[in-house]
Amino acid sequence: MPLAVAIVAGSACVWAVAEAPVEGRTLMAWCLGTAAVLVCAAITFGLYGRQQTQQLRDRLQLMDADIAQLADQTLPALVKRLRDGASVDTALAEVHRPADLAQQRILWTLAQEVGRGDRMRAAAMSACANAAGRVQALATSMLADLREMEDRHDEKVLGDLLRLDHSTAQAGRLADSIAVLTGARSGRRWTKPIVMESIMRGAVGRISAYQRVRVHSASTVAIAGHAAEGVMHALAELMDNATSFSPPSEEVHVYVEEVSTGVVITIEDCGLVMSAAALSRARQAVSSEPLDLTTLSGTRLGLAVVGCLARKHDLTVSFRPSSRGGTGVVVMIPQKLVTQPPPPPAPDPPRPPSVPAARRPVS
Repeated sequence: MPLAVAIVAGSACVWAVAEAPVEGRTLMAWCLGTAAVLVCAAITFGLYGRQQTQQLRDRLQLMDADIAQLADQTLPALVKRLRDGASVDTALAEVHRPADLAQQRILWTLAQEVGRGDRMRAAAMSACANAAGRVQALATSMLADLREMEDRHDEKVLGDLLRLDHSTAQAGRLADSIAVLTGARSGRRWTKPIVMESIMRGAVGRISAYQRVRVHSASTVAIAGHAAEGVMHALAELMDNATSFSPPSEEVHVYVEEVSTGVVITIEDCGLVMSAAALSRARQAVSSEPLDLTTLSGTRLGLAVVGCLARKHDLTVSFRPSSRGGTGVVVMIPQKLVTQPPPPPAPDPPRPPSVPAARRPVS
């Protein structure tokens, strides 16, 4: 383009000078030449600036694409690898490395901070799990001592011992809840099936307002030993919620029904109907999605514990309006956890009657 402009301008200048009078050709040549040079220079600089602008625009577009890839693909992949347990160096080696040095520094800094945060979170979770385990062991030992004392003492102190027993059971449930949230194992485990009556009695006995719970059950099945404690704990948390959010004068009714797919347990209260937002949060807490501890409020841990136990044992927890005016919770225990109770121990065979020794004849 500048060459074409120079040729056209030069040709025009030559033609104009040739057509001009002889006495004015020199001045006209200088003027037209200067103007042609200025026009060519202006056009050249304009084209150069346009080219530089286009190159800068292209570089910005490439940078935007790199930043978008960094934000949408590289960083999420890096964080996922770090959350899965990979080291910082391993995670950085497995993701796409941007060509820009500044973006590489951002990637490295983020990896360091996420890795440090995950290590601190894992250490805190481990410390909480260890503390919960110690409290679990202490509560179990105290319960055993209290029940041994209940058998030894008379009615004068039996009521006090029973109150201590109940308080210790609630403390044990709280320790179990902390253990569940931190991923630790429960403090109680059984190797044999536990009958449904014992499951319900154990769940009711772990809440403070146990006097207000009415259980309606004619079920004779049992729950597999490895899941019995989890089912009992989840039911205790749901019963505790039902008694906490219903009037103190109202009862909570629990219905147990055997169906072809397992056992259905319905807990109904007479409290206020949950709002749409509260119902959405409750369903989210007991859903199949992994637990996010950052979403816990600190005072509403019960449903989070129920959600962890439901995911562990494949329980299905749903909410619906209660026929009594409050909220109904339906817990579905799958058939794979349901079994028949162990047969009672066979009675000892009757001992044969003793035969008196024959007397010797008197000589």
